[in-house]
Amino acid sequence: MPSGPDQTHVIVFANEKGGTGKSTTAVHVAIALAAKGARVACLDLDHRQRTVGRYLDNRAATIKRTGADLPMPAYATHDGHTPERFEELYVQLLDGTDYLVIDTPGRDDPFARLAAQRADTLVTPMNDSFVDFDLIGQVDPETYKVTRPSFYAELIWDARKARAREDGATIDWVVLRNRLQHIEARNMRRVQEALTQLAKRVGFRLIPGLGERVIYRELFPAGLTMIDSSAFGQMGIGHVAARQELREMMAGLSLPERQLPMVGDPVPEAASA
Repeated sequence: MPSGPDQTHVIVFANEKGGTGKSTTAVHVAIALAAKGARVACLDLDHRQRTVGRYLDNRAATIKRTGADLPMPAYATHDGHTPERFEELYVQLLDGTDYLVIDTPGRDDPFARLAAQRADTLVTPMNDSFVDFDLIGQVDPETYKVTRPSFYAELIWDARKARAREDGATIDWVVLRNRLQHIEARNMRRVQEALTQLAKRVGFRLIPGLGERVIYRELFPAGLTMIDSSAFGQMGIGHVAARQELREMMAGLSLPERQLPMVGDPVPEAASA
């Protein structure tokens, strides 16, 4: 589906390795966009863990319980089995939205591959380690120079070719370095150098993501994000630093600006999971 000024921009978070902060990052991006007044929808393809769906369930409950005026995307969770249900939810959530954020399972999944082909922006979060790097590239054990792309980089290459054949569109692939350590380390520099090499070779952009902070895990039960500072009460230094990380990440994603809806324009209702 081609992108355009009047069409939904599809943002897919995909990584076949779990534990990279993918779902937390996806929710924060969705809420950050909604807080700007954009019409946002979320589709959770991980019917087992359902982290994004549960996160937004918690958010809806917080809004109902407290009456807080929080930005709230429409959202749904796929059943993980039927292509018909995937298409139904995909079309439903596209309707009337500026951005559709899709979260995929941390494993090989046919619907994740399908979503990747439909992405306008494809985001692959990874932790700052060669364990995570191995998903997209291999390095020499002595020099740490990149020797070849790995299977996932080849999978994304195939998705980009398929998309180009389908409608001539280009998928903007972004590798997001989550959970960066706050202290400079030799391993951190080596990973950075390897990622820079691989980016030139396979064509992704590299940007910083969210740090390793307890606050992100503490926000889940209430469905809150770093955007929701008014719901925190008093903010500490950690909150301020985390908000700055989020601002820098959003800037790095370079998502297209959407014309905000006029007052009274319809906003899509949350789909049933």
